[in-house]
Amino acid sequence: MGSAPWSSERHETAYLDAAVERSVKILIAGNFGVGKTTLVGAISEIEPLRTEEIMTQAGAVVDDLAAASSKNTTTVAMDFGRLSLNRSLVLYLFGAPGQQRFHPLWRDLAYGALGALVLADPRRLEACFPVMDMVEEHGLPYAVAVNRFDDAPEVDLAALRGALDLLEETPLVVCDARHRPSAAQALITLVQYLLTRATKEPA
Repeated sequence: MGSAPWSSERHETAYLDAAVERSVKILIAGNFGVGKTTLVGAISEIEPLRTEEIMTQAGAVVDDLAAASSKNTTTVAMDFGRLSLNRSLVLYLFGAPGQQRFHPLWRDLAYGALGALVLADPRRLEACFPVMDMVEEHGLPYAVAVNRFDDAPEVDLAALRGALDLLEETPLVVCDARHRPSAAQALITLVQYLLTRATKEPA
């Protein structure tokens, strides 16, 4: 899955509306090649910051290149984008690299985040577990978005929930990271979950 191109048609949202009252940091997490850069690029209302580099055969020593054979670049630091859910609420999106050697970056990227959207590849669910473990270790509530791939089987959410061993309250949705409305709905699901948790927490 290639990274979604950013459209210059979104230039009118380069600056925040004066009505903005709250900004929220969200971590976009997932294993190598699952579509994090694609999602941030598809949904960001500003030109996203990308730190992609060309992959070489030397990387095969540490990365499973066969798991994402269509990729020719990889994130080496982070992705960054912004999405205004409404006039008063803005999300700042930080995409974390998926390879294990970049995990030391997670402490800084997760600092101050309200929650995380964990992307999962239905063709290799086992790669999702280390990511969910790290999100939980950082104390971040999260939702899981199963990213659609053209060669992936049909998704049975009930079966996937069991396979991922998710709590009943943890949101699980299907999205297409290439398409803005679908990616936005996954983030909205996460934000609604975070708001629900906030109202249940004791004052």
